[in-house]
Amino acid sequence: MANDSYVRQAGAIPLRNGRLCLVTSRNRRRWVIPKGLIDPGNTAGAAALQEAWEEAGLAGTLDAEPVGSYLYDKCGGTCHVTVFVMHVTAVAQEWPEREYRQRIWVSPAGAIRRIDDPGLIEILRAVGASEAALSGT
Repeated sequence: MANDSYVRQAGAIPLRNGRLCLVTSRNRRRWVIPKGLIDPGNTAGAAALQEAWEEAGLAGTLDAEPVGSYLYDKCGGTCHVTVFVMHVTAVAQEWPEREYRQRIWVSPAGAIRRIDDPGLIEILRAVGASEAALSGT
């Protein structure tokens, strides 16, 4: 799916106790997952962990493989986001973008209701289904 015409990004779906974390976009108009650019020489996984810390104040571990990817348009270009499930091990009360973003913990269904992007919604549905299967609900 990715090619040179896409802006490469990585994102995390932070999970803890059966809930996932969403943050507001910097303009606080939409709920999103923590995501951002993959810097040259960096891996998608490292970028996803960095964005989760900067945007949501979360630390944790990623599943070895991405859960999926999606495309969205931003500033006249198309971004290709590689998405990882992140198992949260620490939640900070202060983090780099705290003054620009809100953070909420919601059920997978609650996240789907708040997200606008169809590609991300499909990934969240898959994550929600796998979490339900794992927890036996």
